[in-house]
Amino acid sequence: MGLFDMFKKKPEPAAAPAGPASVKADAAADTLVAPVSGRVVKMTDVPDPVFSGEVLGKGCAVWPDDETVYAPISGTVTVTMGHAVGITGDDGIEVLVHIGVDTVDMNGKGFTGYVKQGDKVKAGDPCIKMTKADIAAAGHPDCVVLAVSNTPEFADVQLIADPESTVAAGTAVVKVVR
Repeated sequence: MGLFDMFKKKPEPAAAPAGPASVKADAAADTLVAPVSGRVVKMTDVPDPVFSGEVLGKGCAVWPDDETVYAPISGTVTVTMGHAVGITGDDGIEVLVHIGVDTVDMNGKGFTGYVKQGDKVKAGDPCIKMTKADIAAAGHPDCVVLAVSNTPEFADVQLIADPESTVAAGTAVVKVVR
């Protein structure tokens, strides 16, 4: 290392690719919005025992009509995993948005992240693009799970959208009761 090497600017971490425009979100206190447009189902109907057993928290899932997954709450991105994103809401609600069942096996194939750890997001901001064809080709269901991972800290987490109804991304679907 030369004497002046220590003054060279360190490379910045790679920025996430720019995503599509945000969607209008029915954001309200203690309310989560649908992360994707599609058909809402109760968490107990998710085809995975970890989610359906509410091991990772209460919430719901959406069988998606499109491929862009949006932030369900305003807050800070705490973790990104290609097929999932964790967000800690400004109000302390911790949310996991998980795309598909067993999609961790895909090692990121079919997913494009628009956010990175530490980013501030608003409800309705794009977070991940999934490629439904890649998920189907890998033999996985593509439901998008919305789980309040710190459920035990609250009195209840309630589905406020009608099960089996079709919602647009940004529509209020879950209420956290303190």
